[in-house]
Amino acid sequence: MPAMLPPDSVGLVKPLRAYFDEPLALACGKTLSTYEVVYETYGELNAARDNAVLVCHALSGNHHAAGYHDMDDQKPGWWDAHIGPGKTIDTRRFFVIALNNLGGCHGSTGPCSIDPETGRSWGPTFPVVTVSDWVHSQARLADRLGIERFAAVIGGSLGGMQVLQWTLTYPERIANAVVIAATPRLSAQNIAFNEVARQAIRSDPDFHDGWYAEHGALPKRGLKLARMVGHITYLSEHSMGAKFGRDLRSEELNFGYDVEFQVESYLRYQGDTFSTAFDANTYLLMTKALDYFDPAAAHAGDLAAALAPATCPFLVVSFSTDWRFAPARSRELVDALVRAGKRVSYVEIDSSHGHDAFLLPDARYQAVFGGFMKRAARELGLEGN
Repeated sequence: MPAMLPPDSVGLVKPLRAYFDEPLALACGKTLSTYEVVYETYGELNAARDNAVLVCHALSGNHHAAGYHDMDDQKPGWWDAHIGPGKTIDTRRFFVIALNNLGGCHGSTGPCSIDPETGRSWGPTFPVVTVSDWVHSQARLADRLGIERFAAVIGGSLGGMQVLQWTLTYPERIANAVVIAATPRLSAQNIAFNEVARQAIRSDPDFHDGWYAEHGALPKRGLKLARMVGHITYLSEHSMGAKFGRDLRSEELNFGYDVEFQVESYLRYQGDTFSTAFDANTYLLMTKALDYFDPAAAHAGDLAAALAPATCPFLVVSFSTDWRFAPARSRELVDALVRAGKRVSYVEIDSSHGHDAFLLPDARYQAVFGGFMKRAARELGLEGN
């Protein structure tokens, strides 16, 4: 990173930890008797405690959404392009909270944690968690911080599903909702991609039925393949073609199965990096949470009926080349919100970056997103904060 912090950075940040000894009943029927949540905050909570924004992360995300942990960091948090003074989520106005969801592998209670009842790592016995479970735990963190109502809850991809659940479970506690590159439920194709990834992990000889840590092993091959499959779906044909085309690593074909094309090298690098940075049991949990999310299921498939409890304005954003959660899925949500009589703004951003576009800076994306946040600040009387 540069010798000096960028002027629009939230600066050096430190992860915080909240311990809860109030049991949390989960949708799967099991209960966490105690748990911890790791989170970060950016900006200042005002005296009225009404300028808080919750940022929900996607499948492989975590609590480190902006800023730097130390001066040796090579890159900032995963959404630093959009969080900071003068940025889309302006920390001169808003107090931003980003946390690592339960079941995660970056500090919050999950498969790598110790089960207090056995004294053994949870491993594969960690209960399956759902989007609604995460929202309940996030609400408890808000209670701990003295926040009765969020100025906005914001998320992309799996994070967008959490935003939707907030509007249904705690409609009185959310003033604005921003749902980006998300879907009200996975398609069969998306569930299939997730299952291929899970089977890649579970069939790795080093998986040991999820007890790999006790064997001093890591299912690196399985995680690598899972990430390679997933990463292909996060990009677009255009972005992969523009970045790699059919370029070879050397000047001629080798007529073998080693890496020959640049795109092969890229995918293997991404898989190798991910395989040592993310927990396999957590990956299984997160993909199941994606699969299970379907608020319309309890209403005979009627999404508009499911959205009835929501009361806040929505911004829904999709990206033209996102084929993981295609614009049609966002329009399905928007149509249901309109039928339910909700206030909703929708934009499809023309981008070549596929699903990953929600993570990246883009002038139109930032203008629309930033405009919505400025309106939210104005309506909440936060412009002077």
